[in-house]
Amino acid sequence: MTLEIGQSKEITRTYTLEDMQDFAVLAGETATVPTSVPGPLIGGLFSYLLGVELPGRGTNYLKQSLEFLAPAPVGQALTASVTVSRLRPEKHLVDLETVCTTPDGTRICQGRALVYVEDVGKD
Repeated sequence: MTLEIGQSKEITRTYTLEDMQDFAVLAGETATVPTSVPGPLIGGLFSYLLGVELPGRGTNYLKQSLEFLAPAPVGQALTASVTVSRLRPEKHLVDLETVCTTPDGTRICQGRALVYVEDVGKD
């Protein structure tokens, strides 16, 4: 796959109350169920996109920064996207912008990711 600046992929996911209950149990917190989607679940959407969609298979996640701007409502569709912002083929590095929004365009979080891709710029 040839990577290009501006190339992007997205995924939309709606987390349910049942998902929040499952997350609470997995996190070891059975007394309290989150009322908004926890950051690690949003981060997981970015992880999926980077490892499966863009750049995809063979991607090594090196660094991620996320700034959470608003609560992520349970039961509302969240769209996570990754966009290539910089390519450094000589070092096999790809920088990406990461954004998660609600259907009305509210930015839940934003950040950056740095990944290592063996074949940056190759078909």
